[in-house]
Amino acid sequence: MSHELLEAASQRLRDASEAADGDVQRRIYEQSDALATLAARDRKPDHGRLARHMNALAELAEATDGTAHEAVVDARAKVSEFREGVEGV
Repeated sequence: MSHELLEAASQRLRDASEAADGDVQRRIYEQSDALATLAARDRKPDHGRLARHMNALAELAEATDGTAHEAVVDARAKVSEFREGVEGV
């Protein structure tokens, strides 16, 4: 399992934050920062933490449109793909 998926998801969220504004922009950026932090750690995140990020990204996908929406959806898909390789649950 590669942390590269989390890095890619973080970058897609940075792209999305540039296409958004206001509170949604801040929330997207916070998710991007959190995923970048997870990607930089040696320890793998657990299913619960990844599920919380996926829920937050689903909410952000509903709150965005256009380029920002596409980037959030893509980031969520990358987190989901990463999560499939996490042992447990």
